[in-house]
Amino acid sequence: MSTSTTSERVGRTALTALAPAAWGTTYIVTTHLLPAGHPLFAALMRTLPAGLTALLLARRLPTGEWWWKSLVLGTLNMGAFFPLLFLAAQRLPGGVAATLGAAQPIVVAFLAVLLLHERLSTWRVGWGVVGMIGVALVVLGPSAALDPIGVAAGLGGAVSMGTGVVLTKRWGRPPGVSSVGLAGWQLTAAGLVLLVPALLIDGVPPGIDGRAVAGYLWLGLIGALITYTIWFSAIRRLPVTATALLGLLSPLVAAALGAIIAGEWLTVSQLAGFALALTAMVSGQLAPPHRRRKTQAA
Repeated sequence: MSTSTTSERVGRTALTALAPAAWGTTYIVTTHLLPAGHPLFAALMRTLPAGLTALLLARRLPTGEWWWKSLVLGTLNMGAFFPLLFLAAQRLPGGVAATLGAAQPIVVAFLAVLLLHERLSTWRVGWGVVGMIGVALVVLGPSAALDPIGVAAGLGGAVSMGTGVVLTKRWGRPPGVSSVGLAGWQLTAAGLVLLVPALLIDGVPPGIDGRAVAGYLWLGLIGALITYTIWFSAIRRLPVTATALLGLLSPLVAAALGAIIAGEWLTVSQLAGFALALTAMVSGQLAPPHRRRKTQAA
């Protein structure tokens, strides 16, 4: 691999990492700015306005099979993932939910074999396990407990978005459609899937104030429109399992923000977990050693 190609991939990977880092702000924004007890409405506000905005920017609607593909991808990546994420957070201590979510790179590695017919990357599966252990060291506390429904929701969320990521890689996007357009299709589809459940189950929160509006804007514009545009663009160009490993940044950023805002110092074991998870994330971006040796020999 030439130096210019390597530099280009490093730059693209660094840009892609901004997406899960921004997703790591979701918990702090939700708990500090949004009305409590309305998770489905928050998911709706995160998807539908951002999706409609993206459609206006892209000025392109799906055609043919991309109507149902957009519905499938939007449901997997957002429409089902967000409610499962909220359910896991409600039924489990945050650390347990985050640790289950960190299983997503492992899920993606195995789904890539089934759906993309790739060879199983034991290198990246191994680093996925290391990353999950690192996240567990950072976020698990003495209050950790296992609720069956919460565990099922946490793992279901990892499988849902993991499947969405792999199918996004497999299906690509139609010629002439931008990443903004693809994000718009999926976000709009997710918003439509969430519309009726959000209004029937949660309803509109009373007394939405300026703080809540700022929170919804952050989650919709930064946490959805911009980040998913970056994410879907990266999935086309980067190895799918390596890209999924960047998702480890999300619980790490969430834990760091929680510690900073709460004014709590991280323990030695938490710092070790941070280092372990970051090492796994970076190492997972590299090709396995035997492949690097072949490349150098060639």
